[in-house]
Amino acid sequence: MKTHQFCVAALMIILGVTCAGVVSCSKSSNPAAEKGGGGLSLNGAGATFPYPIYSKWTDEYHKSHPDVAINYQSIGSGGGIRQVLAGTVDFGASDGPMNDEQIKEFQQQRGCDILHFPTVLGADVPSYNLPGVQAELNFTPEALAGIFLGTIKKWNDPLITKANPGINLPADNIIVVHRSDGSGTTYVWTDYLSKISDDWRTKVGKGTSVNWPVGLGGKGNEGVSGLISQMPDSIGYIELIYAVQNHLGYGRVRNSSGNFIKADLNSVTAAAAEAAQSMPDDFRVSITNAPGKDAYPVSSFTWLLVPSRIPDPQKKKAIVDFLSWMLADGQNLVEALAYARLPQQVVVKETQAILRVQ
Repeated sequence: MKTHQFCVAALMIILGVTCAGVVSCSKSSNPAAEKGGGGLSLNGAGATFPYPIYSKWTDEYHKSHPDVAINYQSIGSGGGIRQVLAGTVDFGASDGPMNDEQIKEFQQQRGCDILHFPTVLGADVPSYNLPGVQAELNFTPEALAGIFLGTIKKWNDPLITKANPGINLPADNIIVVHRSDGSGTTYVWTDYLSKISDDWRTKVGKGTSVNWPVGLGGKGNEGVSGLISQMPDSIGYIELIYAVQNHLGYGRVRNSSGNFIKADLNSVTAAAAEAAQSMPDDFRVSITNAPGKDAYPVSSFTWLLVPSRIPDPQKKKAIVDFLSWMLADGQNLVEALAYARLPQQVVVKETQAILRVQ
């Protein structure tokens, strides 16, 4: 039975089919934007990590601003960065900040800066499908690194069982699932693994795309969620909301203080607490493996990527207004979708940064 399910899932990957029960990458986050008609349309593309909240935001913003339709395509952070570099979208989105080389390329091509605006806080979680195991599993950093390096191959490996006393883990092979596309969710996950494992840092490293030592690829958080749900004995990393929406089990992760922490609003907010006190002016910061006894260690900001110069005055006004709305009314909508609000210190700093959009 497991072999049959494995083959079906693998065929789905080859055919590029997104599994049922999850949001489709190809759809617009604002149906009004697809209809066209009068008014102004803004086009953005990028991360799947924040797609559920961006979909909610664009819908709610359109209700109060019917003359503005925002079309956001959930294509992955790598695609969002590529499209904003190419100038084919009005804004991009990524869970991993653009690196210095990409920023320099943007400046050379567009003659202005690219600004990073944090929007919400989220978390990558180790989600798994382990029939017969009802308990929430604990994962040490060493176990997670070993699983994704392929050195831990069985669910009953001592590095897993030791952290889960009293739980009868099977001797089944672990099926690793990862992203096949350029992904900010991958950036967050590999940034974390690079901090806690020298082997990972030297052999694989961090990035929106990496050469995976082991595993199967799914497109988007949607695709990885779908594969996990269909494949017994699988484990993958997904954004918290996708685990919640698809009723997938996910484990606690031991943080830098030695505590096993489950991802939720409080633990993600705790991970951002120190970063909020010393946020750099460009907002590019990593909060994986953050200090704090209650901090969930695989947490991250996610960013909108906005050119500092927008020649079209109507588009400039609409983007500036949306950013301001996002920092105010928009923050009241995030917790219902399992994201954490931006710390107030970050909101204040971003409000000033919006003035840089000319």
